[in-house]
Amino acid sequence: MSRDDHLLPAAMRELPPPWNDLTHRRRLALAELPPMDAEQAFEVLRACLPRHRQSMHGWDEELRDAYDDRDDHTLEEADAWLTRLMPTTAEVTRTRVAEVVTKWSELGIPTVSAPPTREEIDTVAAEWATSVRHALAWDAFAHLARGAFTGHEAEAADLARAYVRVGLAVEPAVGLLRTMGRPHGEKALLDLVTDHEVRDFRPYVRSVLLALRRPCHEARGRLPVRGEEPLLPAAVREVPYSWGGGFQWPTDLPGTDGNVARARAVLLACEPSGPVPEPVPSPSWSGRGEEEPPAWLEVRQVMWELMPYASRVTRERMREAVRECALLGIPGVPRDPDSEEGERFVRQWVTWIGGWIAGEVFIWLGMYVDDDTLVTPWAMELAERYARCGVASHQAVGMLRRHESVPAAREALARIAADEELPPDVREEATS
Repeated sequence: MSRDDHLLPAAMRELPPPWNDLTHRRRLALAELPPMDAEQAFEVLRACLPRHRQSMHGWDEELRDAYDDRDDHTLEEADAWLTRLMPTTAEVTRTRVAEVVTKWSELGIPTVSAPPTREEIDTVAAEWATSVRHALAWDAFAHLARGAFTGHEAEAADLARAYVRVGLAVEPAVGLLRTMGRPHGEKALLDLVTDHEVRDFRPYVRSVLLALRRPCHEARGRLPVRGEEPLLPAAVREVPYSWGGGFQWPTDLPGTDGNVARARAVLLACEPSGPVPEPVPSPSWSGRGEEEPPAWLEVRQVMWELMPYASRVTRERMREAVRECALLGIPGVPRDPDSEEGERFVRQWVTWIGGWIAGEVFIWLGMYVDDDTLVTPWAMELAERYARCGVASHQAVGMLRRHESVPAAREALARIAADEELPPDVREEATS
């Protein structure tokens, strides 16, 4: 066998048992290793780390898709040939991969021609070698996460960061950093969220980092406001509910009229003076499939944790939130909250937070106020103005729909539906 026939470096071929085992028996044996035995896990990670970024093209996923409707286990039989002919790292060769691909072609695997081409063999060889690196590194990180990193935090963090950068075993590597926590794990995660080499894994890394830092955010959010500059009007600051979730002012307590008056005061205080440059987005995201969530959702999460109530939306905490979002590498966030760009960003978010609160008020007026005389005509007029300005548009139109028996509501809906300058979805909602 020639040296060039090997698909794995010598360090991987020389790994000791059970790390060199590519069958299902490896994980059974690893479960028996002492939790604090870190030496071999580090050896595996150093040996498996490639010099360049790896790409898992998913050739086996394509095969699975082709055989989704079959019951003859042909695909499983084809996959089994890989470990059957190459049960250890020392036996991973191009010659054996060529033999496997030939078996696949005989089984009628649609992604392999008969006979297989050199390009097909090279593709499978590269993917199999990457898969082996990925699987062994995954198990090594999982072993370290059992506590073996203790006393080796710096090296563990460096290796985890390196694997995320090359795109291998990303989930267990990031999971280890989260388990490590401060300072080593958190610092590595902070480095990764602003590292362009991480590429499409950055949102995932940031989600883990957000979870790690959440307790600190929430502790800050519980602190009372002392001497801080409020950014929302007084009537809004009196709202006793968190702006990050829905609320229902009670209708079964004395003073329902007082609750309606409070709702009116909030809407008047938040009322926009004109169309906002960026319409207030819906607080919930309805993306489908693999569509990436918008960056503003992450900003909203940080701001809500630091300022959970309208009374705590202050200039000081808003600056903290902007700096934190920039530190987390959230796209579109200015690094300096005191810059002109930072000031615009803060004004936009104050408008959005006020808009979300106003949206909850419109929902309450539509669902929990049955007496139309309490909301006519002022709520109808405010709802139309909000819809035209792009603030809480859907909630405002929804409130009008709930009170459609009132002529003023029907007239407002007709005007909104006929206004071609409004977004199509708002006009459609007014007619549905």
